[in-house]
Parts: sequence; structure tokens; C-alpha cells
Amino acid sequence: MRLSAGQPVRSGALAEEFGVSEDAIRRDLRSLAAEGLCRRVYGGALPLTQGSVPIAQRFEEGMSRKRALAGIAVASIEPGSIVFLDHGSTNLAVAAMLPHGRDLSIATGSIAIAALLVDRDDIDLVLIGGAVDRVMGGAVDGTALEAIARLNIDLCMLGACAISTKGGVSAFETADAAFKRALVARSSRVIVLATNDKLGQQAPQRIAGVDAIDRIILEHDAPVDVERDLVSARATVVRATT
Repeated sequence: MRLSAGQPVRSGALAEEFGVSEDAIRRDLRSLAAEGLCRRVYGGALPLTQGSVPIAQRFEEGMSRKRALAGIAVASIEPGSIVFLDHGSTNLAVAAMLPHGRDLSIATGSIAIAALLVDRDDIDLVLIGGAVDRVMGGAVDGTALEAIARLNIDLCMLGACAISTKGGVSAFETADAAFKRALVARSSRVIVLATNDKLGQQAPQRIAGVDAIDRIILEHDAPVDVERDLVSARATVVRATT
């Protein structure tokens, strides 16, 4: 019930509450995870929020809307730029729409994005390595952080799990959030492509305030009150067309 309500659970607390062993709780959580009902993490389990659904399952969800966001984003890419495409299905749409003949260097930790671009002979492709997180669809571990520290990024298309004036741009996973903070620190400009389901939401791990993002691209029908709140918080907001 708690997982279905969007609440994380801890094995020790559940064992104490219900008077059973932690091993029994762990077995039950493993079974739920095997059925695709939660995601196992150290010490407990997380609900299957948008941020914890494997990326392969998210690629085709609302792709026409993501392409509209991507169309605005690619117009911000200058020839000869070093661009980082963060993990996420919306940034996969950006990769698919990258213009030809721009002498671009594209860095990414996403296996899917790299696979899409590997045959582009007009792009210098850098794949950030490390242990692959299957939910993220790429690496966000210490090895990936070391690689990011060596990059000078002109423009980063930053993935986000949630965006709000109170919580800023945020993520569900600790390692993913640390990876994204490193990207923000190494990038001259940062753009976030925000689908409507992420607006007004707050995830546990804060990445940056909305005013630290150079541009937040909203869907054409994003709630007007959310846009107003973002602008009041000194965010630069652009709407996609239909």
C-alpha cells in the first residue's frame, strides 16, 4: 500500500512494525521488484515513479510532445559546440533531431543516445563510461563523475525528474543527482526540457535552483500558473509550439 501510494519503504522499519525478520521483508520486496511493482535499493525499496521506470519503457511515451521540446532545444546549439546530452527519453529526441554539418562534439552517458549517434560521421561522439544503471540507461557512478570533471561543456541538455520553484530541478536517485550537479558545474549553459508531468513536482535530491538554469523549455500547454511561478523565481522560460 505504501509503495503504491508513492512512499519509499525501509526493510528494518517494516520488520519492526510487523514483528517479522528483515530477511522476510527483503524476500517480499525482491518478489515485488521481480513483478515490476517497485525498485529495490539498499535498505529497502522505492515506488515506481517516473524516475525509476527503466528508460527503455519511457522512450515512446509522448514522443510527439518530446519532439516539440527538442525542436526548440536544437535551435540553441551553435556550430562547433561541445554538447552534453544527459540521460532521458526527451534528450533522445534531441539526439534524433541534431542538425547535420554543424561540427558538433556530443558527449553522453546514455547508451541509447550513443547508439543513435554512433554512425553520424559529422559528430565527434564521447561516451561516458562506468557501471551501467539500467534505470538510467547509462553510467552515473564515480567513474562517470571523473570523466565529467575533465570536460569543458558549452551546452548541457540536463535531464530532470521534477521541477518546482520550491524544490528546484531535482532527481530521485542520489548518484544521478550527483552526476547532474557535476554537469551543471562543468557547463557554460544548461537547458532543461520539461514535460508537463514533471512540473510542480519535487524529488528528494536537489540539483539546482530554477534560476541557475539558463533556459527551461515547457510544453505548449503547460499550466499558466506554473510558468508564472517559474518566472517569478527568476527562471527563463520558453514554450514549445504545438
